[in-house]
Amino acid sequence: MNQNKKDKISEHLRTIAVKEGISEREVRNEIAYAVSLALKSSDPQIQNFWKKIPCEGESPTVEEIIDYIVTGLSTQN
Repeated sequence: MNQNKKDKISEHLRTIAVKEGISEREVRNEIAYAVSLALKSSDPQIQNFWKKIPCEGESPTVEEIIDYIVTGLSTQN
């Protein structure tokens, strides 16, 4: 993922943080926590969704997840 995409995602996370009255780090932590729970699902459809997300590490980062979802939504239109 290029730096421009990472910067845009970070900008949106900051916007969410301001609206919620928390830090960007807390927004990231909340998303990461939700992802960690979802990754543990035994539902095959959910596991298949996670396997489709391209990631550099063992599990996708917040940026990789957001990019995957946004890219998928934009190609559906």
